[in-house]
Amino acid sequence: MLNIDLSGKRAFVAGVADDGGFGFAIAKALAEAGASVCVGTWPPALGIFQTLLRRGKLDESLAMPGGGKLEFERVYPLDAEFDTFEDMPEEIRDNKRYKEHGDVSIQAAVERLKKDFGAEASDGVLDIVVHSLANGPEVKNVLLETSRKGYLGAVGVSAYSMISMVQRFSPIMRKGGSFLSLSYMAAERVIPGYGGGMSSAKAALESDTRVLAFEAGRKYGHRVNCISAGPLASRAASAIGFIGEMIEYTTANAPLPEALTAREVGATAAFLCSPLASGITATTVYVDKGYSAMGKAL
Repeated sequence: MLNIDLSGKRAFVAGVADDGGFGFAIAKALAEAGASVCVGTWPPALGIFQTLLRRGKLDESLAMPGGGKLEFERVYPLDAEFDTFEDMPEEIRDNKRYKEHGDVSIQAAVERLKKDFGAEASDGVLDIVVHSLANGPEVKNVLLETSRKGYLGAVGVSAYSMISMVQRFSPIMRKGGSFLSLSYMAAERVIPGYGGGMSSAKAALESDTRVLAFEAGRKYGHRVNCISAGPLASRAASAIGFIGEMIEYTTANAPLPEALTAREVGATAAFLCSPLASGITATTVYVDKGYSAMGKAL
């Protein structure tokens, strides 16, 4: 019998701030498969997330199918807009929502992992890194009305951050490590209303997946893959303003006419990050009930 077994593996999931999105579902699926899970949370949301965890408000979502409760090994502050502390503007460093956390850059997350777990093994402290990050400051603007700053902001946080994470996390990962990111159909087809440069960012993310897979594979022996997920009514997705319409449209036209669940994406992520998928890299896997195969609306 083949089982997804991640026992003894450690995962870092960037972009978890509540229990409603793909990041949380992936973290839970990895834990169900036996991995220990650390998460990175956007600093302005970190306090609320930790309070919800501490007060048991997320206990129902944290409940594991076999009994017990998902326990995050660590919850780190992370703002993927910044590669290093030096990249953080002074006004951000002094902001009350950031100041107490100090360095919240991608490199800081690497250093915290090394400090917390570096004594455990000399060959690395991490096996899996999941990029569940996306932000477009002008996502409600059509591309024709998107500013240069808004466009570059979307690409920087939603795509370049993956490059930075592969670059900075790879040296502290054990050989055979797995990177995974999350994309959307807008990377290759027009989704009216999904603006602000976010479609461009997703296209870049998928292209970078292929190049990073080659480079990280040859240099470190790591794999890099991407999941193109169907629409989900998460808190983050609600920012685009028409997520309900997209779910309705997709379920009406997909080969499997049921709404996608976060758990289905989480299960696929667990497989792609496991030894069972050791031959899969540089690939974008569609988890969308088959919608991406359709060329005509019903």
